[in-house]
Amino acid sequence: MRQDMAPGSQLSREKRFEQLAQRYQETLLRTCFLYLCDKTLAEDAVQETFVKVYRALDSFRGDSSEKTWIMKIAMRVCYDMNHSNWYRLMNRRITPDMLPDAAPGTANEEDEELTLAVMRLPRKLREAILLYYYQGLKVDEIAEILHIAHSSVSGRLKRARMKLKELLEGREIDE
Repeated sequence: MRQDMAPGSQLSREKRFEQLAQRYQETLLRTCFLYLCDKTLAEDAVQETFVKVYRALDSFRGDSSEKTWIMKIAMRVCYDMNHSNWYRLMNRRITPDMLPDAAPGTANEEDEELTLAVMRLPRKLREAILLYYYQGLKVDEIAEILHIAHSSVSGRLKRARMKLKELLEGREIDE
């Protein structure tokens, strides 16, 4: 954990929050979009995540990294949004032009194809892939965020890789 983010540090609450928002806003937007399959909902989820982060900022104990803590909040927000009644009625077909912009010079056709394949995975497998590959979190951190066993995360990652391979080879998958 960074020293300037430690509870009780000299930085003001607002400055700490501003640094967290600046550091994680873009990555949260992309992750929430991939989870929710809707840019507007993803923006709402990021905003709700930062509201919750601000409210809980003083209670962050540093038991995990700040990224793990914020990602845990974001995944819970996305999960809650995903399970609301009105969300289920939405059309969630995604096209590459709907994806939030990546950093300049980093996106290519293969990346878009892979991203779309990830978005077609069942929710539990998509969560594991997003947190492991897109966020760079370790299996233990993912287990903490999703409240599941280490072995469950490993199993989801394995199944997700197999399903992605099938999708990228042109075969359909079962949900």
